Parts: sequence; C-alpha cells; structure tokens
Amino acid sequence: MIETSLHQSEPVALPGRPTGRVARSIAAHALLTVLMVVTSMLVFVPAALLHCGIRNGRRAAWITAAIVLAFIALYVAALPVAKADEAGQAWSNVAALTFVLLLPSLAVLPLVQRAEKFGPVLIFLVTGSALGLAVTEIASRTLVNYSPFAMQIAMAKASNSKIVEFYRVNGAPADALQTMERWLHYSMTVLPGVMLIALATMFVLSLLMLGRLQAWRELAAARGDGEAAGAYFFRNLSLPDWVLFAFIIGGLTPLATGLLQKVAANTLAVVAFLYILQGLAIFRSLLLAMGGGFAGKTLGWLLLVFLMLTGVAPLLLGVAGLFDSFFDFRHFKKKRKDDSHESHSD
Repeated sequence: MIETSLHQSEPVALPGRPTGRVARSIAAHALLTVLMVVTSMLVFVPAALLHCGIRNGRRAAWITAAIVLAFIALYVAALPVAKADEAGQAWSNVAALTFVLLLPSLAVLPLVQRAEKFGPVLIFLVTGSALGLAVTEIASRTLVNYSPFAMQIAMAKASNSKIVEFYRVNGAPADALQTMERWLHYSMTVLPGVMLIALATMFVLSLLMLGRLQAWRELAAARGDGEAAGAYFFRNLSLPDWVLFAFIIGGLTPLATGLLQKVAANTLAVVAFLYILQGLAIFRSLLLAMGGGFAGKTLGWLLLVFLMLTGVAPLLLGVAGLFDSFFDFRHFKKKRKDDSHESHSD
C-alpha cells in the first residue's frame, strides 16, 4: 500500500531559448514576484518560480529567487523602524519568505519537471514549509531576538478575546460562551497546523495555475506523455498511501500529553484538511464522469455547497479521501475520451 519511490524518468527540457529572451523572462518573473511579495499577494509566488523553471530551466529559477530576495532585503533595510521588535519582525518575514515559500518551491521543481503526481508534490511542499517554519522560528530567535510564533499567538489571543466579548455583549448564553472559549483555546494549540493549511491551499492553487499555462503544455508535449498534461488538474489530486499513517499518529492526540499532544493535534489537523481536499478532488472527478453538461455540474456543486452549510460535506469528503487508498473511487468510472481536455476547469 505504501508508495516507496517516485517515478525515475528524467525531465524533458524545453527547446533552447536565446540568452536575451531568457534574461528578459527572468527579469519579468522576478519583478512579478517582488510585486506579489510587497503587496502581500503571496498566493501565486510558488507558481511564478515554477513557471520560470519550466520555461527557462532550474538555474533561471534560482537566479530569479536570488533577485527577489535581494530586492526584498533592500526594501526591508530601507524601511523606517522605530522599535527593535519592528525590525525583528521585518527580517523574520524575509526569513519566512525564504524558507517557507521560495526554497520549497525551488526544491520541488525537479519533481514538477518530471510531472510527478499531484499528491506527492503537494506533500513535499507542505513538509518543506513545515521545516521552513521551524527554521524561521529558530533563526529569528537567534539572530534578531524575535519570535514570529509568539507574535502569531498574541494576535490570535487578541482576536479570540474580541470574538468572545462580542458575543457576551450581544447576550449569548453562558454555556455557549464556555464552549466557544474551549474551542478557541484549542485553536491556539493547532495554530501551526492552521498556518500549514493556509500554505497547502496556496501550493494547490499555484500547481493548478501551473497546469493551465502554455509552458506546462509545451513541456508535456515535449515529454510525449499524454498523462503529463493533466498531472496538476485538481481532479487528479491523490495523496500517497503512507499519509494514512500520519492520520493514525494524529489520532493519538487524546492519549498524548505535552509537546507530543501538540504535535499529534497539528498533524491531525493538516492531514484531515488534505483528505478533505482529496475528497473534493474525487467529487470533481465523479462530476466529470457522470457528464450532465453545465446544468448537471451546477446542480452537483450547489448540492455540495448546501452540504457545506449544514456541516456534513467536510465529514463526507474527508471520509472519501481517507478511504480512497482502499477503494480508488475514481476508477469505478470508465475513462472519458476528453478526461484530460484543457477546457475542463478545476
């Protein structure tokens, strides 16, 4: 059941491009990435680096990342700061950009060039970001005497206090307030998991965007692999089988104590979210298999939204994603001739 190795096929490079065109492409990607960073629109930063690597090669992607970091470092150095904490926070953000976003995106580039499956690539990125968060915390404490995690905790506590106070002022029952306070306190425990969930969503969106770009279609055509073109369509998201063991470890949360309990709880939160994503991918795949045209798909999505509002959908999607390793729901259908057609929106 465990997937022990990735495909070993070598990546196929795009045809050689003139040096001047490559240089202009690197500059354009660097400028676009810098703009996304300074405007806090980080969601497609991984897609920009991956696209640069697909279009111009891995070295170009690393050069682009270096240019981005140089500009951001100069930008942070030029910022007027009145307190040491503000400077520490600014440089901590640079470290987070480096270790949580840029390096995982660059490290996964060889897997993307080989058109490895969506699930293993996503797990690689999430694991790399988790390590990046740890490195950022350690480096920030050591070098600038600042804890980004402590800042996140303080912000979450302030936000939770405002939520509780709002409902208290508006006459919420005492037992409801106590339940809410318990859940908000638990949310503090899984704050690292929530951060990883946000990063996982960002990586999914970037991979989906990459799978729709012309450079990716050209790479897939150069490989001569019909499945490569749809490798990063959402309906093809399938987690490695071994993620089930991470889910089991996370399920030990009630039995653990101290640091082990926190690690298990955060693991469970992230893995449960990933299985819900996989369940949503199964739902998307089944919608395409059943056909029904625009009206049928619209009714399917409306039903899903209704179930989301009732709270049933996340449970159903999570269970479907969890048991997909055993039942392979997407292969109960016959393969459609247009299954990888780029007109399908994921």
